Amino acid sequence: MKKNLLVFLALFFAFILVVFLGVAFGPTGFRITRDILLYIRIPRVILGIFAGSSLGIVGAAFQGILRNPLADPYILGTSGGACVGGALAIIIGNLPIPAFAFIGAIIAILLVYRLASFRGRIPQDTLLLSGVIVGTFTFSIVMLIMSLGGKSLEDILYLLMGHLGVVFDRNRIISFGVVWFFAMLSSGLIYARAREFNLLASGEEEALTLGVEVEKLKKIVFILGSLIVGLTVSFCGAIGFIGLVVPHIARLIVGPDHRILIPVSALIGAILIIVADIFARSVAPFEIPVGVITALFGVPFFAYLLRKRKGT
Repeated sequence: MKKNLLVFLALFFAFILVVFLGVAFGPTGFRITRDILLYIRIPRVILGIFAGSSLGIVGAAFQGILRNPLADPYILGTSGGACVGGALAIIIGNLPIPAFAFIGAIIAILLVYRLASFRGRIPQDTLLLSGVIVGTFTFSIVMLIMSLGGKSLEDILYLLMGHLGVVFDRNRIISFGVVWFFAMLSSGLIYARAREFNLLASGEEEALTLGVEVEKLKKIVFILGSLIVGLTVSFCGAIGFIGLVVPHIARLIVGPDHRILIPVSALIGAILIIVADIFARSVAPFEIPVGVITALFGVPFFAYLLRKRKGT
């Protein structure tokens, strides 16, 4: 317990340092005006914290509930479903993007679950294949919507690539406050199930004998996770592979206990997104979408995990 506390404190100090660097770094370097600070850099860091912590929590929850280290909101098609919902809301206009993104996300994860389940069980390979199928299908739908989008094309493109460059006006600040509240509430409800995640690690039959309602738990986590992903996509787009990478890093540092793993995943996720955004703003004379950076590092990591599982 003492070791985990020290690790958490070290990560927290790293988080504070990264937040400072996120505010300080940018195309103008350290020459920060008040407007740049208030309207560009601080909002980017806040969005990075929101997206990174949210995706880290969902990734840890999905991997815990499915007992699959390759589970991730992006790979399982949840992010793609959220993009479909968000894109529809954009092209129709005057519709709440977070609500439609949530609906798209939950439909996607239910489709994956339905496709993967066989006689009440979910084979690991089938789950990943179902996620790829649904994810490919959802992004194909987004491409179709884009072809009909007209002036909405740029907004939909941002959904696909993942970005933190949101310009906040008064209405958007209020909307973001509501979104963050529901994301935090959903995250808290997921964390409340941490003990059940730990019991599930020994197998579904064992968990059932210990009083865990496995199927009910899965549905709850899928709904809450889809809500968090939908809310994240509605503001930051589809930022891939954070939910895959972060729980693995957290597990290496603090072990498999979800009571510690989930908050540490939130902290590491926030750190990684802010670092990725600093990198995205610093390596080129133009801004690279943060989702591109996370995918560049996440895809090789996913390939490594896949090969490692085949070798075991």
